[in-house]
Amino acid sequence: MPVPTPHLSAAAGDYADAVLLPGDPLRAQVIAEQLLDGARCVNRVRNMLGFTGTYQGRAVSVQGTGMGMPSLSIYATELFRFHGVRTAIRVGSCGALLDTIALRDVIVASAAHTNSAMNRQRFPGVDFAPSADVGLLLAAVRLGGEAGLRVHAGPVLTSDAFYDDDEATMWKLARHGTLAVEMECAGLYTIAAGEGARALCIATVSDHLVHHQAATSQERQDGFLEMARLALEVVVDAA
Repeated sequence: MPVPTPHLSAAAGDYADAVLLPGDPLRAQVIAEQLLDGARCVNRVRNMLGFTGTYQGRAVSVQGTGMGMPSLSIYATELFRFHGVRTAIRVGSCGALLDTIALRDVIVASAAHTNSAMNRQRFPGVDFAPSADVGLLLAAVRLGGEAGLRVHAGPVLTSDAFYDDDEATMWKLARHGTLAVEMECAGLYTIAAGEGARALCIATVSDHLVHHQAATSQERQDGFLEMARLALEVVVDAA
């Protein structure tokens, strides 16, 4: 398939080989405007905004993906397969499942369970274990600690449902060390593995399923930018 691809109007070379992937395209714009130098818009298809600029002299792109594994899978596949992306870091939000985690803490997902059928269809008869790139994960934990962030590394649940009433399964996963629930990580890790690329998911805790807390809009914005800056530092460190 030539570029531009069906969902990305960028020409060949418009994307850097490292990309940050927020779900919200407006968050992609905020990252580009506030954290990147010389950012230019390279994609507007379906208003799923994408930008390329530099961070500390290193070329980096940021591309919105929408919510959930099906939407993210489209953009991740086209970026890896047709636009030369080799490193992708998802920057998003999550709901904490453990008492030891607080609002605005940062979750670095070492692996992702999922209740989605996508991987069951891809690997019939096998419970595939989607996992992070170890080098990116170790860099995120180290750099996050150096920046004074509260960072937790461990498995997450990638759920197909935002409003999930299956509390029994959630708490069983929590008892087995699952840190948080989100909606995209397992898809990204699976696609990256299949395309020979590196991937990591970093998520700010915006909701707490144990304490029944939710971050304010200002807390979400501040925490999101801290997390995005950490992701950019990881890109530079792992270059």
